[in-house]
Amino acid sequence: MRRIFLGKAVYDKDQQLTYLRERLNIFLEVLDSIDPEAASLEDIDRLIQMIDEIELKIDQFKKRKPAPSL
Repeated sequence: MRRIFLGKAVYDKDQQLTYLRERLNIFLEVLDSIDPEAASLEDIDRLIQMIDEIELKIDQFKKRKPAPSL
């Protein structure tokens, strides 16, 4: 599974949208890879955790002010 690591704060709205799309695509890849008949509680917990992380990031982006000027 791919991982996105924390880095510098993203202020640009286009970059924020790209980040969220990538995270959603990763979620969908994980979801597609799970066999519904054999899914474990850990699998479901991981999916819920991924959704929670995406929601948290959306909230952070909504509250983020424009990048400070240098």
